[in-house]
Amino acid sequence: MKILVLRFSSIGDIVLTSPVLRCVKEQLKDAEIHVATKSAFADLIRFNPHVTRVHELGDDLGDLIRRLKAEGFDQVIDLHHNLRTARVKRALGVPAHSFPKLNVQKWMLVNLNVDRMPRIHIVDRYMSAAAHLGVKNDGKGLDLFLPADREVPLASLPATHRAGYTALAIGAAHATKRLPQHRLIELAKLIEGPIVIIGGKEDRNVASAIGDAVGARVFDATGRFDILGSASLIKQARSVIAHDSGAMHIAAAFRKQVVSIWGNTVPAFGMGPYIPEHPERAMIAEVEGLPCRPCSKIGYDRCPKGHFRCMEKQDLRRIAERVNA
Repeated sequence: MKILVLRFSSIGDIVLTSPVLRCVKEQLKDAEIHVATKSAFADLIRFNPHVTRVHELGDDLGDLIRRLKAEGFDQVIDLHHNLRTARVKRALGVPAHSFPKLNVQKWMLVNLNVDRMPRIHIVDRYMSAAAHLGVKNDGKGLDLFLPADREVPLASLPATHRAGYTALAIGAAHATKRLPQHRLIELAKLIEGPIVIIGGKEDRNVASAIGDAVGARVFDATGRFDILGSASLIKQARSVIAHDSGAMHIAAAFRKQVVSIWGNTVPAFGMGPYIPEHPERAMIAEVEGLPCRPCSKIGYDRCPKGHFRCMEKQDLRRIAERVNA
């Protein structure tokens, strides 16, 4: 059976689909799994031994559809479930199954503060798209495969960081999902020992400010490595602090001790750190009881209320105590 899995973006969401790929391949012995995703994220899947081929989406969805039609798929498992994947499914014309996005329930939680979200992780919602094939969640968590030549050698880090460090992943897609700079500096000062700051080029100014305030204990890796290089630094860390972001899910894939910091979004959306074999390794840091949370299922460039209490009131000492321990 030739199966196409659709998940175009982004980092965390793609890592969260890995249990589906593993379970389908291991439970359906004749399955040949292909994945369609954006070119920018293809490396997250390219080295997965459960995947036969990755089909990359560039700027032209029509070109991707033409390439997919030539493959002759038997089934489509849609783990993105949006207008673009609907177009792909219509064009292929084969049986297709999608996961429940729960958009109504999310809208009610954000706009009415009425919680009708089922207490089920998005991994299990993804798995439901393969249930018709008899596939079940094996409870083995997330996967992310790094080839040896894409890992960052510890020898490339300062000598002070080679015996262990805390990874502080400061990025997130939206500002309301990130601690503000002054709070990140406060947190970094509370963390004991070496710190590696992980993020993209857009995070360099904040990382530089943290380094200036904390000193040589900080190694700034923002913008220096690609997705897999940054994932490698997370893999080799003693513990990880991350926002509600792809870095959090990468840390979970490597079963790291991880503290995830939540601002305008909430774990009730079903996308918290997923380490089913060792749930004690994950800690949620959030300011509970704020009537304005969640203010969005995604995020904003600034706090709609202006006070940003969901981040300004974070208990940074509790976070630091967890990683220092």
